[in-house]
Amino acid sequence: KGNGMIGNIYSMGLALQALEATRKFYAPRKWDCAQAFSVVSAHDYQQPTAIAQVLPALVGRSYLDVAGLDCAATNRMSPNRQLPLSPVLGTHGIPRALIQVHYSITNTLQGKHFHYSTSVTVPSGSTLLQVMEVAAEENPQTFSFQTEQTSWGTYVTSIHGLAASTEDRTYWQFLSAGDALDKGVGTYKPHAGEHIQAIFSTY
Repeated sequence: KGNGMIGNIYSMGLALQALEATRKFYAPRKWDCAQAFSVVSAHDYQQPTAIAQVLPALVGRSYLDVAGLDCAATNRMSPNRQLPLSPVLGTHGIPRALIQVHYSITNTLQGKHFHYSTSVTVPSGSTLLQVMEVAAEENPQTFSFQTEQTSWGTYVTSIHGLAASTEDRTYWQFLSAGDALDKGVGTYKPHAGEHIQAIFSTY
């Protein structure tokens, strides 16, 4: 893409590794590595798997280099630990402003079709998962959902009793302004007034 994205933000790590490791085979066309690296540098990666894939590229390595690593010479340094933010309080204990997020769920693919919308109020900086939890607390009969934890973070398996299926090639897709979200529900943070759509889709 013109903005440096290769696939999506989660495929960037392996894509950068592959392109760097095979750079000399891409003649005469060159790829704009600076633009691609600016994309990953600006992203707040939180899933362990995504971090593990993008870190080698950021230090000019790929998984192919693992065979030649000198582990004895590696300095072991502990990463800085940060305390998690309170869901209501921000840094320094200051109350976080409340925002309203619009959330809708739609199924026109299987069984009885449905479309429901709601607006929920959450502290600014809340994740989409927290928005969904508030919607489910306020109206469990309509907005209940189920998730499972994966190495890529929280994955929504069911909404309103309608479950995704690998056999049917169906899943719940999340969009904002018609575009698919570039992060998972556990890390995406909607802004005030944003409309998030969960649409039962096929691939």
